[in-house]
Amino acid sequence: MNRRQFLAATSALALAPTVSGADPASPEARQAAILKRIKAPVFPKRDFDITKYGAIAGVTNDSTPAIANAIAACAAAGGGRVVVPAGEFLTGAIHLENNVNLYISQGATLKFSQKYESYLPVVYTRWEGTECMNYSPFIYAYGKTNVGVSGPGTLDGQASSTVWWPWKGGKNAPEPNQLKDNKILLKMGDDGVPVPERVFGGGHYLRPNFIQPYKCTNVLIEGVTILNSPMWEVNPVLCKNVTVRGVKIDTHGANNDGCDPESCTDVLIEDCVFNTGDDCIAIKSGRNADGRRVGVACSGLIIRNCTMQDGHGGVSIGSEVSGGIRDVFVENCKMSSPHLQRALRIKTNSYRGGTIENIWFRNVTVGEVSAAVIDVDFYYEDGEGGPFKPAVNNVVVENVTAQKSKHALYLRGYRDAPIRGLTVTNCNFGTATSGNFLENVQSVKLDRVTMNGQAVRL
Repeated sequence: MNRRQFLAATSALALAPTVSGADPASPEARQAAILKRIKAPVFPKRDFDITKYGAIAGVTNDSTPAIANAIAACAAAGGGRVVVPAGEFLTGAIHLENNVNLYISQGATLKFSQKYESYLPVVYTRWEGTECMNYSPFIYAYGKTNVGVSGPGTLDGQASSTVWWPWKGGKNAPEPNQLKDNKILLKMGDDGVPVPERVFGGGHYLRPNFIQPYKCTNVLIEGVTILNSPMWEVNPVLCKNVTVRGVKIDTHGANNDGCDPESCTDVLIEDCVFNTGDDCIAIKSGRNADGRRVGVACSGLIIRNCTMQDGHGGVSIGSEVSGGIRDVFVENCKMSSPHLQRALRIKTNSYRGGTIENIWFRNVTVGEVSAAVIDVDFYYEDGEGGPFKPAVNNVVVENVTAQKSKHALYLRGYRDAPIRGLTVTNCNFGTATSGNFLENVQSVKLDRVTMNGQAVRL
């Protein structure tokens, strides 16, 4: 679409009615209310050094029992820090308890076992938006209050081209891989099979996530460097009051999303650096029938002062959004890489459904992305033809600069379910080699917008 076509399209779209029933509270008031509710947990000043419980440095020594004993002692004492001192320590799955902060010291690297059985027995988890019993995430907590993973040290999942990552599958991929199990799990979700009967784990090929607090309240992930995860890195699910701060994620395996809050309420992600093999941040709320069964939106998210390098999206919403997403603020972030595809990405389809509304993308500096700066696509994977039409309302893009992209805006809705209410204000989309693409968008408002050195006005 060239500039003349874009102007004609947006002029016509601007005549469409705006969405009624909008919340009268200002974005600033909403944001302030969210920030007021988010408070990082504070842990008692007690330390439990894992070496005091039998942990021995060295990648041939299994410290899993020692770490479990240190966590138990810490919880029994009323909480504190379980400290991994300087050195390399090998472990399997780590399960946190109430009031426990796993602290990775300066110079410490916690390496996770490459033996799949180190993540058994199975636990209650979510795999790409569908609940099941599967391998334990590497660091896991279920139904706990006040849990943390922090410190200046490193968490190394040791996933590689020979361990975990090959299970991704795909065209002409050798077996074993996840494709068959993924299909079985999705059918279980669609058929309403009780979650305890959806048993995978040993003998199956659904990769675990790295850090997953599940149904937890007051969660802190701070300071750590995370490398080489089987798939998603930081994945709070159905949690309330989550702070992810100062985390560095550098991993390029299949589905190596950086931070994926799912069906969470009140999440702050700030001062983080993402260099990933998939989305840097992806906000989710469950997939298809199982997401609708759980029926919990992801709401009240503040993402600020983060740096996004390689990835499919700087901040993505979806694709598992069946429970809905609302009230997301992305501010003061820097995004740039020839291997970063999009800055703000919303992806869904007519089988996921869900309502995505009240998204503010402000004061963001985009250097280079290979596809679109702003991408809203209802045709992701399964596309149209399903009975659950997605809804995207009230997306605000303000004070955004971009130097290089294919598209400034790529917006593709359905004729019977258009994208509604996009506002773009004070933005400069430098070189957008293919301009903009708009299909089935209702109400676009542009104010002080330039693209390819030309003012775009209605």
